[in-house]
Amino acid sequence: MDLVKSIDYFNPTKIRERCHIIGCGSVGSTIAELLVRLGLTKITLYDFDRVVAHNIANQMFVNSDIGAPKVEAVKKMLVAINPDCENNVEICSQGWEPKVRLNGYVFLCVDNIDLRRQIATENKFNRAIKAMFDFRTRLEDAQHYAADWNNPRDIDGFISTMDFTHEEAKETTPVTACNVEMGVAPTVRVICALGITNFMNFVRQGALTHIAVANPFTFAIDTF
Repeated sequence: MDLVKSIDYFNPTKIRERCHIIGCGSVGSTIAELLVRLGLTKITLYDFDRVVAHNIANQMFVNSDIGAPKVEAVKKMLVAINPDCENNVEICSQGWEPKVRLNGYVFLCVDNIDLRRQIATENKFNRAIKAMFDFRTRLEDAQHYAADWNNPRDIDGFISTMDFTHEEAKETTPVTACNVEMGVAPTVRVICALGITNFMNFVRQGALTHIAVANPFTFAIDTF
């Protein structure tokens, strides 16, 4: 893959660790695409869902992916971008399980806060992880959280942002008349771009923004 446009700014060969993307829906598929365009190929994808027709509106799938496992559809996309992904991208079609040993960089992209909390809590003392990144989207606004996994204070703060249940989260999420969660691509793209730039800054400079809140429809971005 020709990285002449970006390699002087971000050199992927300096990253030996694997990137774990847990959840391959709107956020996960977009995160995967952005990472591969940076030249990263050591990626593990976790998801047990298949692509359905309404996923096309705000996820990185195309019509021919409908019916395919999301992990397989995402890998196909990544290989199309960079053929070097063929032997480096791993897929876990059963999703994340507690027995999985995470390491490197972890991107939490599942749509269930209870599962995200479980993953973060069960890996609280896993020093094989370098950093963890979390994403939460609604219709017009989204949030991104991150923690340096070698900093216990960061980890505690990260987990504390998950102090609510999946059912409570669903109550604040707009749905259609058919009870399908609403979502649009611009909201997803903006928060994913912020999360990936946060990852890049951490790799390049050791700097990490712990919270980013964005509403692309009001052109508002706040970071902490």
